[in-house]
Amino acid sequence: MTRSLLVINAGSSSIKFALYAVNGLVLEPRFRGQADGLGGRRAYLCFADEQGRSLLRRNLDDAADHDQALDQALRWLEELLEDGQLVGAGHRVVHGGAHFSRPVRLEPDTLAMLESYSSLAPLHQLQNLKAIHAVSRLWSSLPQVACFDTAVHRRQPRVAQRFALPREYEDRGILRYGFHGLSYEYIASVLPDVDARAARGRTVVAHLGNGASMCALQDGRSVATTMGFTALDGLPMGQRCGSIDPGVLLHLLQNEGMSIAELEDLLYRRSGLLGLSGGISADMRELLTSDEAAAAEAVEYYVYRAVREIGSLAAAMGGLDALVFTAGVGENAAPIRRAICRRLDWLGLQLDEAANEQGSGRISTGGSGVHAWVIPTNEELMIARHTLDCLQMA
Repeated sequence: MTRSLLVINAGSSSIKFALYAVNGLVLEPRFRGQADGLGGRRAYLCFADEQGRSLLRRNLDDAADHDQALDQALRWLEELLEDGQLVGAGHRVVHGGAHFSRPVRLEPDTLAMLESYSSLAPLHQLQNLKAIHAVSRLWSSLPQVACFDTAVHRRQPRVAQRFALPREYEDRGILRYGFHGLSYEYIASVLPDVDARAARGRTVVAHLGNGASMCALQDGRSVATTMGFTALDGLPMGQRCGSIDPGVLLHLLQNEGMSIAELEDLLYRRSGLLGLSGGISADMRELLTSDEAAAAEAVEYYVYRAVREIGSLAAAMGGLDALVFTAGVGENAAPIRRAICRRLDWLGLQLDEAANEQGSGRISTGGSGVHAWVIPTNEELMIARHTLDCLQMA
């Protein structure tokens, strides 16, 4: 009987699944799945094996939510897998707060603490917890592990984690936590085989997707990142605003009569590329093909902020040896990579236009002082590795 490990990566509007065969310490991918478009029209659920052969393709009801998608996906898995085949489940959990700096096996008291962080990541934390509860309902005795997006950044220098607030607020957990840590861990794990100089040196990883952030890796360790206390900070995203003067928030509350709920909706769901484009789209693919001036202005702002953040992270490290693009936009949007790299020639980055259009591997010229790469991320594999380690130590 094949012993298998289930991975669930629940996002704000999608869920990724992966199943790995466990052979001692070796993880072998069996198949992957995804539920996408949740909460909107044309939502679907699909699974395929590692050769890309379709195992399941099912349209979901309009406005299908995470609960419905999880129920259908897990029941399909239950029919596929024999009793005792699953040895554990690993989950991405966006916020681990100040308490969790490494993956943990989930127990009732741990879950209660994670639920208390929901207000810090309202688009993600509850969805992460829904996946955990769904697995528990189906396989009540199956061990589960939480892997945190914040954990890798908890080892940053203290100065990089602080805000300039009275010290007692730091004691209450008001810190720069950073996110997308599982993605950054994966990139750091493969960099030695891709670019030894980048792995040993000063690298900025640009995780550009619907949610977007950047991380400064020095000798493979996170030393600074663009997101802070919540996943709102830093770069503009699909629907999230990114960095904003806190005085704007005070103004909206005090002078525009906005409620807390309305302000949260504005910052998390109506801003970013969607707001900048005047409602055209939160999807970079649609903005790049649009003829509307507002779409072009949204893209221009996105690139401008990305370049500013790269400059800031390079300054934090005292220079830059490499730039890595990853995640949906980073891996697939050649025009965005081109626009960012062209504005970094002052750092010594020379873009290879043909390589950038192909969209994989090294995209800088042989003589470029800063190496530029496109490296697909694999958060699910990182979760699987952490889960296996955690279960073996239990």
